[in-house]
Amino acid sequence: MGIIQVNNIKLYAFHGCLDEEAKIGSEYSVDVEIKANLKKSSKTDELADTVDYVHLNRIVKEEMAIRSKLLEEVAQRILDRIFKEILMVKKAKVSVAKINPPIGGNVEEVVIILTKKR
Repeated sequence: MGIIQVNNIKLYAFHGCLDEEAKIGSEYSVDVEIKANLKKSSKTDELADTVDYVHLNRIVKEEMAIRSKLLEEVAQRILDRIFKEILMVKKAKVSVAKINPPIGGNVEEVVIILTKKR
């Protein structure tokens, strides 16, 4: 079993429960970690034998573009698509961080982390 991580995917999106979040949006950072059997790709050196991190990045970008009130729902959609589209994935973890959340304090980020297994 091996691990592939795509870390600190920077995006601008419009998630949140407040009307102002839908209008002005905010910055987000997403991390994806997947576990899959990477033995074959480590020998063949072929992209077809591994999990393409370009595909993972595309899933994140597309799902983050769909507005949600809760980050939990966004993270779950990302996980569901990873498992639907990339059959090699055995386990995945997605972290969605809202940078400078509007919560009335000096808070750098709020992070939601979800995991899923096949």
